[in-house]
Amino acid sequence: MIIFIAMILVAGIAASILIETMNSLEQQALKTGRDTMNDVSSGIKVTQINGYYNGSKITQIGIFIRTTAGSSEIDLSETYVTITDTSKDVILNYTSNVFSSTISNGLFDTVNSSNLTATTFGILKIRDIDSSCTSTNPIINNDDLFVLLVNTTSCFSGIGSRVNVIGNVVPDQGISGVISFTTPSALIDTIIKLQP
Repeated sequence: MIIFIAMILVAGIAASILIETMNSLEQQALKTGRDTMNDVSSGIKVTQINGYYNGSKITQIGIFIRTTAGSSEIDLSETYVTITDTSKDVILNYTSNVFSSTISNGLFDTVNSSNLTATTFGILKIRDIDSSCTSTNPIINNDDLFVLLVNTTSCFSGIGSRVNVIGNVVPDQGISGVISFTTPSALIDTIIKLQP
């Protein structure tokens, strides 16, 4: 009788351990599934890149971004930009010092680009339907369109002709936007479309 009761107690303890383990695994699987869905379905898309030519070099670039189709919200304060001109790599983080909710004086003259350093990028708001993006809380979501401003003089002492530039706009989760262009052999216009 004592052996029978002991067997029942051991079986009960083993069953409770199995149930607890199954619950833990289920919660972990659900979290992994959610994270995987966010990584696959969320992200940033680079739609175009324009450059500002000052007569000798490209001193600024504007990276037009939006979220990918079906993406969840993306926090630009947690996003970073990697960019290289094949001789120097830089990693840029968002600075709230360079933010504009309107483009009042053209793409490259609305904000003071001298506030951008070799480690920071700024934001221009083009379209923000739900007004979710502010300088202190730069959240973008579906149908939003923004420009990330980079001072290439601070990063690379400017970009000349025939230079390969590559990089990524990397959100905290999801797909990265691709930066990839070669500057023209002859720089003529003040505003140059670098990446379609």
